[in-house]
Amino acid sequence: MGSFDLITIVGPTASGKTSFACKLAYDLNTEIISGDSRQVYRGMDIGTGKDLSDYIVDGEPIPYHLIDIRDAGYKYNIFEYQHDFYQAYISIKERNKIPVLCGGSGLYIESVLKGYNLINVPENKDLRKQLEGKLLPELTAMLALYKPLHNTTDVDTAQRAIRAIEIEEYKNKNNADCNEYPPLNSLIVGVDIDRELRRKRISTRLKSRLEEGMIEEVQSLLDAGIAPDDILYYGLEYKFVTQYLLKEITYDQMYSELEIAIHQFAKRQMTWFRGMEKRGFHIHWIDATLSDNDKVEKVKSLLLLQ
Repeated sequence: MGSFDLITIVGPTASGKTSFACKLAYDLNTEIISGDSRQVYRGMDIGTGKDLSDYIVDGEPIPYHLIDIRDAGYKYNIFEYQHDFYQAYISIKERNKIPVLCGGSGLYIESVLKGYNLINVPENKDLRKQLEGKLLPELTAMLALYKPLHNTTDVDTAQRAIRAIEIEEYKNKNNADCNEYPPLNSLIVGVDIDRELRRKRISTRLKSRLEEGMIEEVQSLLDAGIAPDDILYYGLEYKFVTQYLLKEITYDQMYSELEIAIHQFAKRQMTWFRGMEKRGFHIHWIDATLSDNDKVEKVKSLLLLQ
């Protein structure tokens, strides 16, 4: 285990990453750092799939980091994530433990494993005013003119596209301070789930999340005074449920369009992870249908090989 800085568990949504990571952390007596861009927000539990009950294994709570660290309505970014991740990482290492990074936000995960140099970009109110009212296809076309390095497939709302343009415009005009973090040597384990099983799990999970109160969760965010546009910014469940609550779409439209969007999101996640392999990361893929205990044993075997 000494040759690795940390263990990273990746995989698409609904692949069972969290319960597996928690069992692994329990077995290795360590802690989890979340690699999810939306689980940082308080009050956004069901839609982001925090599954906090998974963080109790055999009655023992598993310590976790970077979950519930910002208020809903805030626009967290990858620059902040790098900083917060590194603080959590150092604190766990100081306790002589090997951290387990777990999540499906590929860009966030890759940024900390590679130690990307990222610019902290302030809000450009004049630019935002100029772009206000433009539709997503037009904004996406504008973004393409900058030839950005990040993954534009995650720009699924106008607000996200405007933020991406804001970043590119800032980079063009400024020599900005960058984060400087070292790349990390991680054992990377991917949860490999068959496409049809993944689709089935996504559909089943969407139904259960709606039954658990996902619509009420979004309504509570609106009731707390968070602007609808700020909730739409988070995409997927928050985008479609907000549109439904604003009576812009029917319940059936919300359900079917959201289901399609989550399937597309899972496909994009896998595209990102395959891209990581092309960019030099070695991902050890483990069958999602194995029990969590069997997955843990496989990881322990991989650790012993080093």
